Amino acid sequence: MSQSWTCPYCNRDTTITNSNITRGNWNFNDNNREGRTLILVGSAITCPNKQCREYTIEFSLIKMEAGGAWGDELDHWKLRPRSSSKPFPEYIPRQILEDYEEACLIRDFSPKASATLSRRCLQGMIRDFWKISDKTLFLEIKSLEAHIDPVTWSAIDAVRSVGNIGAHMEKDIDLIVDVEPEEAQLLIDLIEMLLKDWYVGRFEKQERMKNIVALAKQKTEQRKPEA
Repeated sequence: MSQSWTCPYCNRDTTITNSNITRGNWNFNDNNREGRTLILVGSAITCPNKQCREYTIEFSLIKMEAGGAWGDELDHWKLRPRSSSKPFPEYIPRQILEDYEEACLIRDFSPKASATLSRRCLQGMIRDFWKISDKTLFLEIKSLEAHIDPVTWSAIDAVRSVGNIGAHMEKDIDLIVDVEPEEAQLLIDLIEMLLKDWYVGRFEKQERMKNIVALAKQKTEQRKPEA
């Protein structure tokens, strides 16, 4: 058995095999309130990257249908890592990363609180990276359109217009509003995209430019005639 997998710790795409994964399941009934046998399914995956070797642990609770078939999932737990947040460089402002990481951590337990943190994270990014500040996040997003490419703007505008997210963009970002879990995840996906495109993209561009300048300087020195 082999399958594609992205490590949540080192963020590297890799392939895991039977040597990297352990699975197990336990059946129980014990006259539980569901009135049927339940299955607790667990898995542990160790990253094959030699520089990482971190491991993940997850469990699912599943109904057993008539005839022994597995049915609907009743619950799911991520024990390690607890959050689905991706690793980002430390040069991104700490407050922005903390809001993003906490939004991921509580997404399944409280989508509305997760969405609130994501909205605050988005506003923090716009103010820090683009130096745009206005009365509301809605107005800041409108001002942002003139500064970014159409593809990125389309993604931001699409998320901004979704359900309760769009209905409350003009209100205080710290106001907790009801959202669907899918809406909370859309905001997280948007935050991740912008962190990569803005902060990581800028840093990598600066590093490439530094390398070009250094190489050009080196070549210039080499061409100078010897005294």
